[in-house]
Amino acid sequence: MEFNCNWNRKYTTIAMYSFIVIASSILFFLIMSGLDNFTRVLGGYFSALDPFIYGFVIAYLVNFFLNFFKEQLGKIPSLKKIRESRFHILSLLLAYLVSGFLVYLFLAFIFPQLFASITGLVRNIPDYVRSSTEYIKNLSDDILLLPPEVVDFINVRLDELVVFINNIAQDLVPIALSFLRHTALSVWNLFLGIIISIYMLAEKERFISMAKKVNYSVFNVKLADKILELLGRTQRIFSRFLGGKILDSLIIGLLTFIILTIVDMPYTLLVTFIVTVTNIVPFFGPFIGAIPSVIIIFFESPIMAFWFLIIIFFLQQLDGNVIGPKILGDSLGISSFWILFAIILGGKFFGFIGLIIGVPLFVLIYSIVKEIVEVRLKAKGLPVDTKDYLHK
Repeated sequence: MEFNCNWNRKYTTIAMYSFIVIASSILFFLIMSGLDNFTRVLGGYFSALDPFIYGFVIAYLVNFFLNFFKEQLGKIPSLKKIRESRFHILSLLLAYLVSGFLVYLFLAFIFPQLFASITGLVRNIPDYVRSSTEYIKNLSDDILLLPPEVVDFINVRLDELVVFINNIAQDLVPIALSFLRHTALSVWNLFLGIIISIYMLAEKERFISMAKKVNYSVFNVKLADKILELLGRTQRIFSRFLGGKILDSLIIGLLTFIILTIVDMPYTLLVTFIVTVTNIVPFFGPFIGAIPSVIIIFFESPIMAFWFLIIIFFLQQLDGNVIGPKILGDSLGISSFWILFAIILGGKFFGFIGLIIGVPLFVLIYSIVKEIVEVRLKAKGLPVDTKDYLHK
C-alpha cells in the first residue's frame, strides 16, 4: 500500500509539471502569435501607472531640493526646536516652491520664445526647400560639373520633396488634433503626478520604514542588510550622476546661450535648448544635439552653421576636460570604454532614457560584480589589484 501511495505521488507530480510546461508553452505561443495585440493590451493596462511614474520622477527630482533645505535649515538654531514632522513639512514646502518657481520661469520666459522659434522654423521649411532647389539648379547650370542625368534626377527628387512637404502641411490639422489630445492626456497625468509626488515625499520616511519592515520579514537579517546596502549604493550612484549631469548641462546651456547671442546665431534659444537637453547624455550628447542644430542653422545661414560647429567643438572640449570632471569627479569609477558600452547597450534596450540611465546602471552592476570578484579572490588568498594580474 505504501508503494502504491509513493507511486501515485510520484506520477501525480510528473503530471502536474507536465501540465504546467504544456500550458506555459501554449500561453507563450499565443502571446507570440498575437504579440502586437498583446503588447497593445498590456500597454493599455500599464498606461494606468503613468501618473505614478510621473509622480516618482517628480518626487525624485524635488527630493534634491528637499534634502538641501533639510540640511540648510537644520543649521539654524531656532528651527532645531521644531518637531521633526513640522520641520519635514517646512522643507517640503520650500522644495516645491522653488521647483514651481523654476517651472514658472521656464513657462513665462523661455517657453514662448521656444514655441515661436519652432513655429517659425516649421513655417519656413517650404521656403528653405525651395531655395535649396533653386540653389542646386543654379549651381549645376553655372559649374556644369554634374552630368545632365544626375542633375535631372536631383531636380525630380527635390520637386517630390517639395510636394511631400506641402502634403504634410495639409495634414497638419489632424496631426495637430492628435498632438493636442496626447498633450492634454500628458498634462493630466503630470497634474496627477505632482499630487502623487507630494504624497510620496510627505510620507517618504514612512514608506522607507515600511519597505525595510517587509524586507526584514521576507529575508534573513544578513541578506536584508545586504539588500539595504545595495539600495543605498544605487541611490548614491544615480543621484550623484544624474544631479551632476543636470548641473553640468545647465552650465553648458548657459554658456551656449551667451556665446550664440554674442555672435547673433539664428534660432539661438531653440538651439540652446536642444544642446542643453541632449548634453545630459554622456559622451554622445554634444553630437546628438549638434546634428539637428546644424541642420536648422544651415537653412538660415551655411556660414553660421560652420561657426556653430566650431563653437560646439570648443564647448565639448571644455565640458569633457574641465567642467564635467570638476562636477562629476570620479563618481563613475569606470573607463571610457565601459561608458561607451553602457550608453550603446542602454540606448538599444531603453531608447533615449537608456542613453541617460545606462551609465549609472552599469556602474551599479560593475560595482556589484567587482565586489563579488574581490571577495572570492580574498577567500583564495589572491591579490585583488588588477595590475597584479598583468604578467601572471
